[in-house]
Amino acid sequence: MLKSLLIFFPLFFLVLALQQPAPVPWSVPPEAARMVNPEKPTPQSRALAKKMYGYDCASCHGASGDGKGELASAVQPPPKDWTNPSALSNITDGELFYIIKNGKDKMPSEGERLNDAGLWNMVILVRSFATK
Repeated sequence: MLKSLLIFFPLFFLVLALQQPAPVPWSVPPEAARMVNPEKPTPQSRALAKKMYGYDCASCHGASGDGKGELASAVQPPPKDWTNPSALSNITDGELFYIIKNGKDKMPSEGERLNDAGLWNMVILVRSFATK
């Protein structure tokens, strides 16, 4: 009996030590989801958003927002097809802003590269992919 306990307890603690904690589901904070886009698109703001999108986003999200960039196949979960209006129908502007600013999953944050106006203009650009 003592021999069994001497084997069982170390194995029990080893199994506990090797277990990974359950991942916490990712979500946008409610206050961020309720944010409203204060920016109105201008030719200059759209040009800047498109330029930044080309530098930082198109390689995964595709030049037209279809989710078929050259690196898209390496990303899990795969990028959404923003040319399909239903892909954005349940996402608020505030949620898009938060995701672009902070990143999500493998997508890096743009918060260091763009100010808030630039981030909001990126939201406008992403929404524009579904209207073409």
